[in-house]
Amino acid sequence: MYLIDGKAVAAQMKKEISEEVLDIKKAGGKIPHLAAVLVGHDGGSETYVANKVQTCEEVGFKSSLIRYEEDVTEEELLACVDSLNKDADIDGFIVQLPLPNHISEQKIIEAIDYRKDVDGFHPINVGRMSIGLPCFVSATPAGILELLKRYEIATKGKHCVVLGRSNIVGKPLAMLMMQKAYPGDCTVTVCHSRSENLKEMCCHADILIVALGVPEFLKADMVKDGAVVIDVGTTRMPSSTTKSGYKLTGDVKFDEVSPKCSYITPVPGGVGPMTILSLMRNTLLAGKKSIFG
Repeated sequence: MYLIDGKAVAAQMKKEISEEVLDIKKAGGKIPHLAAVLVGHDGGSETYVANKVQTCEEVGFKSSLIRYEEDVTEEELLACVDSLNKDADIDGFIVQLPLPNHISEQKIIEAIDYRKDVDGFHPINVGRMSIGLPCFVSATPAGILELLKRYEIATKGKHCVVLGRSNIVGKPLAMLMMQKAYPGDCTVTVCHSRSENLKEMCCHADILIVALGVPEFLKADMVKDGAVVIDVGTTRMPSSTTKSGYKLTGDVKFDEVSPKCSYITPVPGGVGPMTILSLMRNTLLAGKKSIFG
C-alpha cells in the first residue's frame, strides 16, 4: 500500500508556481492578482480564505480580501462581482461558498466573468470542461487529477467509481475521468444516495473516489484488493485527543480500508492541500491569459 502524500505534492507545486512568478517578475511582467470575497463569519470559510491569502503571499501573488457581513444584500454582492469583473488588475477571483440563504449562489456564480472564474464553477467553464476544451477546472477535481498523474497511477481502461454527484466534485470528476486524456480514459460509474447495489458497484472499482461528506462511509467490504482509493471527505468530528477539540475525518474508514489498497489518500494530508494549490495554478493561468487569451 502506497500513501498518496498530498502535502508533498502541494509543496512541489508551490515551488514550481513560485519559480514561475519569479520569472514573470524578472521579465517585467504582471504579477498575478487573486481576490477573494467572504460573506459572514463561517469558521470553515474563514479558515479556507485565510489559507488562500497566505498561499498567495508564499507564491508571490498579489491578493485582496473583500469582506461583507451576513446581512449583505444580493444586489450589493452582484455589484461587487461586477466591479471585480471590470478591474483590469484582478486576474481571478472567488466568492467563497456557502453564501447566506437569502442570496442565490447560482446567480452570483453566473455573474462572474468566466475568464476570471478561477474556481471553475461558471457554466461556461463547466461546459468547456465537459467537452474537453481549455477551461478553468474546479480546484478539488484538478488536484485529484494532479495526484494521479504525479504518482503515475494507471487510469486507461480502468473502472472508476465516483461516490457523490455534487456540482463541485462528483460531476466534474466523472467527466474528467472519462476524457480521452491522462489521467482519464476510464469507464466511469457515478453513485449517490439513491443508488442501489452500492456495495457491489464499489467492489468492481479499480479506482474509488469518495466525495459524499459522510464520515467513514467506505468500509473494507466495499473495496476490492489492489484498488486505488481517493478520499475527498473532510468532516470536523469532535475529538478529546486534539487541542482544537475536533479532528478532520474522511469518508473512508482508513485503518480498515488501507491494507487492501494499492494507493490511498489520507485525511488530512491527501486531497486537501492540493485544492488550494490548484486554485493558485488557475490564478497563474488567468494572469498569463493562458486559457482565454
